[in-house]
Amino acid sequence: MYDFTKRLTDIVFSVILGMFFLPVCILTAIAIKLETPGLIFADTPPRVGKDGKLFRIYKFRSMIPNAHRLLHTDSRFKKLLEEYKKSSYKLHRDPRVTKAGKFIRKHSIDEIPQLINVFRGEMSLVGPRPYYPDELKNQQKKYPQTRKLVKEVLEVKPGATGAWQVSGRSKVNFDKRIQMDAEYARKKSLLYDMIILFKSPWAMIAGKGAV
Repeated sequence: MYDFTKRLTDIVFSVILGMFFLPVCILTAIAIKLETPGLIFADTPPRVGKDGKLFRIYKFRSMIPNAHRLLHTDSRFKKLLEEYKKSSYKLHRDPRVTKAGKFIRKHSIDEIPQLINVFRGEMSLVGPRPYYPDELKNQQKKYPQTRKLVKEVLEVKPGATGAWQVSGRSKVNFDKRIQMDAEYARKKSLLYDMIILFKSPWAMIAGKGAV
């Protein structure tokens, strides 16, 4: 009953929220195209979904074109890549971020297209963070105690928002973040989902901890 209700809620709310945020999406797309050439969506690698299945996540591009590839291949970003891996795959000062991208990321506008993933069933409105495959691999080496937690997290769909996003967000390191995600996976409560959803708009507006 929980799975059916959650899926039905995801479909209905992804459509409603998609229509509500449509004007914001149009303005965001225009801002991205006016500042830099390239696609309006970020060209990021696949993420790990439920049961370890890979999927493409939809996000508005807040960086220069080919930002992810350049980080891993361009010698200019060698030190940045090292910092990226050391800081739980988050950068608080990233030269690849565009002017429009700073505003987009601060208020989590780049996350809105994930409603497409929610509607398609690859994600849920609320759930754990959708991690990169290499991120999970490297962070489990750094934090060996998290291996069991990662298995628990991958038993549920990742979410467009979640417990850690509304409780510190990027300021939370991987070991704490995966622990919060695992606790969410254990609870599987519609009431808990609603609490997180009600907290999410404030997290977007305040932009606390966002990078």
